[in-house]
Amino acid sequence: MPKPEWLKVKIAGGEEFNQIRNTLRSSGLHTVCEEALCPNIAECWESKTATFLILGSVCTRHCAFCAVQSAKKGQALDAQEPQKIAGAVKKFGLRYAVLTSVDRDDLPDFGAAHFAECIKAANAAGAKVEALIPDFQGNCDCLQKVVEAQPAVIGHNIEVVERLQHAARDARAGYGQSLNVLKNVKKLNKKIFTKSSIMLGLGETREEVLQAMDDLLSAGVDFLTVGQYLQPNKQCLPVVEFIEPKKFNELKEIALQKGFRRVIAGPLVRSSYKADEMV
Repeated sequence: MPKPEWLKVKIAGGEEFNQIRNTLRSSGLHTVCEEALCPNIAECWESKTATFLILGSVCTRHCAFCAVQSAKKGQALDAQEPQKIAGAVKKFGLRYAVLTSVDRDDLPDFGAAHFAECIKAANAAGAKVEALIPDFQGNCDCLQKVVEAQPAVIGHNIEVVERLQHAARDARAGYGQSLNVLKNVKKLNKKIFTKSSIMLGLGETREEVLQAMDDLLSAGVDFLTVGQYLQPNKQCLPVVEFIEPKKFNELKEIALQKGFRRVIAGPLVRSSYKADEMV
């Protein structure tokens, strides 16, 4: 299915882009920008912003929409990663840093303690932190470790509407489990903002999208992003429909009217796109 005009983006490159890429690689850091083939990579990197991918670049889950490499066991944890994150925050002068990770079902605490240490390091380096977390298999003790690290925002994505969960996500994920993660953040600390994201273009109906919004609001979610699913490779789910920009604008207005504090919606919007504008 050919992409419409509104989905054409600038090819990644240029002096600023290459400088950031080289700096990150020389530091042994990964970004979800590269690993997940984000269409906004050129815009974000040339503005010297990036979403750091911690806990390695190999995921223990295999979601049908995602291009990140998967395996039964992830990579060995880098004990210096928190310090590397702090160094990058200082080098790029970031006031707001997004940290996300692969799923690490192979670790006893699913990587929660390491995630918390990276948050603390980025905070200490002078950045507000958004933690876009996995579900930790619904384990509240693991979630508490992240909450106690005091990020400004904790995000966890439901990814798609409820009916499409089985087709799009790994069997260990789940709609109810993801909603509970978001609910439990608020139970542990009401002051932390929560955030989630929905992809469109996989065959969902308008009613299903509106229901997902209601479910997220019932879980206490503050911020919402809505974007177009783009097939990252031939092994991933195909696009069913390209959603016109005006429909994203309509959904944004509806979501704000329903009660979300902030909403960013558009064909190229991803979970961490313009994340600093949410807070």
